[in-house]
Amino acid sequence: MTKLKLGAIADDKPVKVTVELPAPVHRDLVAYGEVLARETGRPVADPAKLIAPMVQRFITTDRAFVKAKRALLASKSNLGSE
Repeated sequence: MTKLKLGAIADDKPVKVTVELPAPVHRDLVAYGEVLARETGRPVADPAKLIAPMVQRFITTDRAFVKAKRALLASKSNLGSE
């Protein structure tokens, strides 16, 4: 069994965003959805539903971003307390 970085996709209230993807990326999303469906037993009806969890996973595992975001939030809170 393959260890994917994503698990089952949560059903959450979405924000509409339009994105153009290169055809190879779309094909990979479709293939990823098929593999994920086999692993979770839950079909992925729309491969576009994979984009948000993939981006979220990328953001939360980017250590440099997490550190920079923490510093940014700290600086904003320090500005508010002056």
